[in-house]
Amino acid sequence: MANILQTDIKYLPGIGPKRGELLTKELGISTFGELLYFFPFRYIDRSHIYTIRELQPTMAYVQIRGKITATSMVGNTPSSKRFVATMRDSTGSIDLVFFKGIKWIKEKIAVGSEYIAFGKPSEFNGTLNMVHPELNLPSADLIFGGSAMMGVYSSTEKLKNNNIGNKVFAKLEHTLIEKCLPAIEETLPKYILERKGLCPLQFALKNIHFPENGNALLRAQTRLKYEELFYLQLSLLKQKAIRMRQDNGIVMRRVGEAFNKCYSALPFPLTGAQKRVIKEIHSDMKSGKQMNRLLQGDVGSGKTLVALMSALIAIDNGYQACLMAPTEVLAQQHFKGLSKLLAPSGVSIGLLTGSTKTKER
Repeated sequence: MANILQTDIKYLPGIGPKRGELLTKELGISTFGELLYFFPFRYIDRSHIYTIRELQPTMAYVQIRGKITATSMVGNTPSSKRFVATMRDSTGSIDLVFFKGIKWIKEKIAVGSEYIAFGKPSEFNGTLNMVHPELNLPSADLIFGGSAMMGVYSSTEKLKNNNIGNKVFAKLEHTLIEKCLPAIEETLPKYILERKGLCPLQFALKNIHFPENGNALLRAQTRLKYEELFYLQLSLLKQKAIRMRQDNGIVMRRVGEAFNKCYSALPFPLTGAQKRVIKEIHSDMKSGKQMNRLLQGDVGSGKTLVALMSALIAIDNGYQACLMAPTEVLAQQHFKGLSKLLAPSGVSIGLLTGSTKTKER
């Protein structure tokens, strides 16, 4: 799997050197694997065809089917020049408007022929229209990969100007899946797939691009999200294991006078949870290994007090401690509140902010 997914993107049929360079520059896609894992950010149901009478300017992208009854060039200046094709079905008519690629679209459209148009309805001067719709003959294969749900891919203006739009992405992904899918190996152990009810990787990659149905899409998304978080967690555990093997940290065993005086003078007793967390933090601090801990709690649950007591352990072991705040206002609030709590201990406290003058620093 690794070899084929690392293949340069320019070698995929339909891309070539020029498109490959553009995809790399615009989206950072330079290999088969990067394109395969370039997922749609939303999906459009291509199975339903609306009548023209049903269309509203507030609708998202829809499909309509009708006959082209007339075409014309409109506009006197280069900026206003546009090609307009009128499409009609049994319920009404709509203007299909093209500002770009006029020469190509004029050659493609034939008056009297029937087409399927896919685009977003809009309104101009009280007339319903569809700007730059995708046009296909009714006999064309509109469903890539056997899916009626069409993925919508992130793009850039430069890619669109070079005719690399959503339809091209769908074709490229379809080609890529046919080429690569048999070589893709499972990355998660079987027992995890069974325990978590996850679908196989091949199924997930196919259905994230071309969902068989809504349930298949949900299963694919769940599998790929789980895998991403699973490997992120493994990476964090690996880093933790490396840190835990290193015994060259500062050992802070002592709980001394500053801690005890402040603790005894607190105007309220600590909760059981606060006491437990302080013990756990002290256990880390006297281990000689790097501490990596997140203290989580509701507003007013006493997280700042736990931080203060942990800082006093460092002070009792002959070190300074710093409590950081995200804003200057919050730093000032902490300084005022902690000064009162530290008064009985005799520990010196100072406030250092971005606006603190050099001499005061």
